[in-house]
Amino acid sequence: MGFLALFIVALMPVLKTLIVTAVGLFLALEKVDILGATARHHLNNLVFFVFTPALVSSNLAETITMSSLIKLWFMPVNILLTFLIGSALGWVLVKVLRTPQHLHGLVIGCCAAGNLGNLLLIIIPAVCEENDSPFGDSSTCSTNGEAYASLSMAIGAVFIWTYVYNIVRAYGIRSTGSTINRTNSANGGEIVTESSLEESLLSKDIETDHSHDTPQPIDSIENDEKVPMRKKIKQQLKIWAERMNLKMMFAPSTIATIVGLAIGATSPLRKLLIGDSAPLRVIDTSTSMIGDASIPAMTLIVGANLLKGLQRSEVGLGIIIGVQVVRYIAMPLLGILVVKAAVHFGLVGSDSLYQFVLLLQYALPTAMSMGTITQLFEVGERDCSVIMLWNYAVAALALTLWSTYYLWSVS
Repeated sequence: MGFLALFIVALMPVLKTLIVTAVGLFLALEKVDILGATARHHLNNLVFFVFTPALVSSNLAETITMSSLIKLWFMPVNILLTFLIGSALGWVLVKVLRTPQHLHGLVIGCCAAGNLGNLLLIIIPAVCEENDSPFGDSSTCSTNGEAYASLSMAIGAVFIWTYVYNIVRAYGIRSTGSTINRTNSANGGEIVTESSLEESLLSKDIETDHSHDTPQPIDSIENDEKVPMRKKIKQQLKIWAERMNLKMMFAPSTIATIVGLAIGATSPLRKLLIGDSAPLRVIDTSTSMIGDASIPAMTLIVGANLLKGLQRSEVGLGIIIGVQVVRYIAMPLLGILVVKAAVHFGLVGSDSLYQFVLLLQYALPTAMSMGTITQLFEVGERDCSVIMLWNYAVAALALTLWSTYYLWSVS
């Protein structure tokens, strides 16, 4: 296939995403106000608690088996590498640009977390359905592609709500703590202003973290030495669990991933729920029907949230350009090295579609969950919207060009 044909194949799914995103942006305008702040909040809750878990669990249950799970073992490793490489490059970026302290977590998170969910579920089937697709039969390609994209979405959700969530949380605690100290000194030691002590998720975390730093009397230290090792380990695990916020680690998407993998990999459950002759197939079809609403709803929310990016923020031009360089130049180039090395050493098979998905995971824009995380901690919400606006605007060209190159390299 020529470059132009591959470019058109890669362009179509990106255009579909951009059109739906533009509709979401239009519906969020003040004059229209269909997707205003309240509507977005309720729709976001539906996506987070209902649509996305239904989509993940049904897709994984239908497409993942024990044999395919063994075959796809490198994907979790590849996704972990995207997060580690992205966060390392983001850390370098904030040090080079001397980014304000309260934006460190935001910038590192935007560099680390790619949109491994809904974009892949849109792009992969759309590429398979194109007449000039290099991946052969469209039906087989779509089935395999949905399995790859679903697993990518599920694993990505786990890493976002464990790894990235705690990065933003850690930097948010530091910046909030320094803000409170500055307010105290400005008041000459008087009571801090009510707004600075506003109860939120972040303030509770600060209290939890500082509660473990309280000096202990000498007697208690001597008694600690007599405490059995098992009890010490248990206490330490309890402290780590509080700091890690296990409730967010086991987000609905994470639980849905576990359920979907359990059904897909367990033959008796699979025969009971999956397939035209399954006795309880109505449960799977109903779940799948609910999950089908996830992608359009999520994409509309993306467009509506990008409206905030048109407002002023503290994010400078250097940070905006830096994040784009990390996500669309450095990450894809390093991704090529990682995937090609994996293929060379036999860690990845000869399936060209699988290789395409692994490569594409390095070239995706920032995950929309970053907006939700910044809202939870009330740190850099508007700044996040600005970065996301430019991120998805550049993705229209960058993602298309990288997809074209990846299609050429694996075909």
